[in-house]
Amino acid sequence: MGRNRTVPESRGLLRPPVLPAMGPMPGRQGAHRFSGLRGRVVVEMNYNDREKPLTENGDVRFEHGSVTPEQLTAWVATGFDGRIGLRYTELTPDRVRAEFEVTPDLHQPAGLLHGGVHCAVIESIASCAAGLWWGSRGSVVGVNNNTDFLRAAREGMLYGEASPIHRGKTQQIWVVTISDAEQRLVARGQVRLQNIQGSKELGR
Repeated sequence: MGRNRTVPESRGLLRPPVLPAMGPMPGRQGAHRFSGLRGRVVVEMNYNDREKPLTENGDVRFEHGSVTPEQLTAWVATGFDGRIGLRYTELTPDRVRAEFEVTPDLHQPAGLLHGGVHCAVIESIASCAAGLWWGSRGSVVGVNNNTDFLRAAREGMLYGEASPIHRGKTQQIWVVTISDAEQRLVARGQVRLQNIQGSKELGR
């Protein structure tokens, strides 16, 4: 495994819905109900669908308190984070925490956790944290990811925590640490993100 990697695949994926979940719908796998912010109209959203609730310019904006860790976990479960099994446990503008389990599906040939998983998890957590702080001003996209692998892992739970280094008008820098159950540092990454308005045309 190399020391520094860039994982563009997870960029721009963490833009959660703004409607608070009311819980899963009985008998409907992947379906949840939401209560609209202006009333009690129930809307069905099926997380098995890959349709993402976007604004006209392609952004989905959210602020602190508008989405819970459980909602965000369910929303991203349809994408790459779901393949990893990433679960968010804390969402604030100054800190985001998440966890995942090391399974054989995430191993490299030697039976160790693949370094690319660290890169992806770090990018996802940093993107979520930056987007939560940026809030209603627009969206964020990762533009650089430098991750160091410090300790090998074969199994068990790992825990990620994002903290800000710089939060400006155009860019943000977040550091993310990943530790094991014994609080030993397993990986550390720094992600630089661009604050933008209108992400609809990105990648086209």
